[in-house]
Amino acid sequence: LLLRGEGGRGRRPCPRAALGPSGAAPATGGCYPGRMAQPRPPSPGVATVAVAVRRLGAADAAAHRDLRLEGLAGAPEAFGAAWEEEEARPLAWFAERLERNAVFGGWAGGDAATMGGVAGLLVPEAAKLRHKGVLWGLYVRPRARGAGLGAALVARVLEHARGVVEEVRLSVVASNAAAVRLYEAAGFERYGLERRALKVAGRHHDEALMAVRFGGSSPGGG
Repeated sequence: LLLRGEGGRGRRPCPRAALGPSGAAPATGGCYPGRMAQPRPPSPGVATVAVAVRRLGAADAAAHRDLRLEGLAGAPEAFGAAWEEEEARPLAWFAERLERNAVFGGWAGGDAATMGGVAGLLVPEAAKLRHKGVLWGLYVRPRARGAGLGAALVARVLEHARGVVEEVRLSVVASNAAAVRLYEAAGFERYGLERRALKVAGRHHDEALMAVRFGGSSPGGG
């Protein structure tokens, strides 16, 4: 599961999120009580897979870096950042990112030693922008998929955001139907489309702009 979204891109103050075709989800609008995504209940006869999510700290920098670089390499169209840029960053840069932002890691099944997924919330520092958070960097490793970890990570980010911002936004590659469904299930609604938002390997990608607004009004409702 891939979530696209990075901070520091010149044309936007916040990171994006998107779910890539390989399962990555990066990466705006109205939220409705009780609609935050939760792991899907198992089908009859299917064993439940345990999912755990917690906030990451500086001590998790190495594991976060490995997971982040895996996502950037495996689904470049799902992220605004490039593998070459972040691979060159020192470990201290990743540690600082975890200290300055709310970033959550997830584990699925019995693999408690290996982080299976990650997602973050960025809140701008500017006074006129900090009422909006941005869901970014969602990615779930292939072996951790199918257990509802992506939905659990999105739900945890929204749970944290409720006490911090008025709404959460994200952008996702418009052709990524799986990612769009994931976010819609969590209460996100589309409010726009950015044409040619990304250019990866010579190909342009449009991005759907989505938001979940705490309080019940829709993104386009003012």
